[in-house]
Amino acid sequence: MKLFNYFRSSASFRVRIALHYKGLDYDYIPVHLVRGEHHDPAYTGRVGDALVPTLVTDDGVALSQSMAIIEYLDETHPAPPLLPAEPLARAQVRALAQMVACEMHPLNNLRVLKYLVHELKVDEAGKNAWYIHWARSGLEAFEHQLVLLAQQRATQGLAPSVYCWGDAPTLADCCLVPHVFNCQRFNVNLEGVPHTMAAFAACMALPAFQQAQPSACPDHQP
Repeated sequence: MKLFNYFRSSASFRVRIALHYKGLDYDYIPVHLVRGEHHDPAYTGRVGDALVPTLVTDDGVALSQSMAIIEYLDETHPAPPLLPAEPLARAQVRALAQMVACEMHPLNNLRVLKYLVHELKVDEAGKNAWYIHWARSGLEAFEHQLVLLAQQRATQGLAPSVYCWGDAPTLADCCLVPHVFNCQRFNVNLEGVPHTMAAFAACMALPAFQQAQPSACPDHQP
């Protein structure tokens, strides 16, 4: 498999986590977003949205969108799983993942920030305030959901979750960890969300998450 990605891309980071967690080999192909390499016809000819990541399967099929890619990997390489077997638990994990991928991330990705600066003439302080507001409010919502799930597990006699859900990483953790990395980069307040940060710390103790982080990527830049 080949993964076209950018070291700082949250969506790319999610897929790298899944690949490393499942022990899958892949060729790392950098696409530098800041330099606009994702607009190169050689890349845009592969996918419709000209975004990263793109996974090219062993059969040469190009897949876009990180959530779809991760679920494809989970279905074709089911061990270790990134989604629980039970339908309700699967829905809960997907909901957590989508809180990050659909609610938080789209407001703060690079093209949105560039539009704020270049088209709407928002200054650096305003851009950062935008980022911090949406990142922090998303974290607070995520934390509240983890608290509700913890209460639900307690009433069912289940042990407290080590990660976002249960005692093994899931799709939700693949999404959460890159978001926290971004929060750290933009100096977002990470106090007062103990369940969220405990899940993050548990993930970052695992080799798969360490190997997937931006600083471990061949195209990493300070």
